[in-house]
Amino acid sequence: MKIIYNKYLPPKGYAAINICGVIFARSQYKPISERTKRHETIHTQQIAELLVVIFYLWYGIEWIVRLIQYRNKKEAYRNISFEREAYTNDQDDTYLKRRKLYAFIRYLKKV
Repeated sequence: MKIIYNKYLPPKGYAAINICGVIFARSQYKPISERTKRHETIHTQQIAELLVVIFYLWYGIEWIVRLIQYRNKKEAYRNISFEREAYTNDQDDTYLKRRKLYAFIRYLKKV
């Protein structure tokens, strides 16, 4: 897993962002925690399952829907199905070994 530390990505307030399987992390968080690595690795699996473009389209559309639903940017972000799966399981170092394909779908209905 490639991690690029910099001062621009992700936006302030976030430690890391996964773009096409490459993790960009703010320099102030160097080195990122194992939990953050697991979180971003879960996103890498999601990205691969949805063939990159579909993942980012789905992510953006779901964020807009959640923004309308919650009327709060951070709450909308935390309730995107991809984020719910990653945050729920990023403390479990065995999760990726037993994760089923398209596991994020079960997090769509939970609000």
